[in-house]
Amino acid sequence: MEELHDTTGSKVNDFKEVVRGFSEILAAENKALQEYDTDAVSQLYEKKSKIIAAYRSMVAYFIKHQEELSTLEEAERIELKSISVNLDNLIKENEQLLKTHMETSQNVMNTIINIAKMTNNSNATSYGAQGRYSPLDNNKNALAINRTL
Repeated sequence: MEELHDTTGSKVNDFKEVVRGFSEILAAENKALQEYDTDAVSQLYEKKSKIIAAYRSMVAYFIKHQEELSTLEEAERIELKSISVNLDNLIKENEQLLKTHMETSQNVMNTIINIAKMTNNSNATSYGAQGRYSPLDNNKNALAINRTL
């Protein structure tokens, strides 16, 4: 029984460390997103990917071994709940910020495409079915956009 408690204590400490690391990365990413610092966001990507894998592994372990959590002292459970709630709040904020930035990028891209289409249509030449110049029938001109987001 003592060995089980040592393993649980070790796993709980590992979980706390992973959650704190994940929280720090999310806080930094959220700050970078709020400041529109895409370089900082991209620099955090690799760390974020690794910590997410560790977090998922720890969560999977505790899902499989829920009985071990019931052996923890009340103070320990309260601390785990507190850091987990904090992480959940950071995840929700991060999700909202990422969604907002992606939608904004999409709207900017759509605006650029629409302006390019209007400019292309107003300046394009076209010939009608009878072989005559027809600037009014130029809605089918080709337009290519290289999209990289």
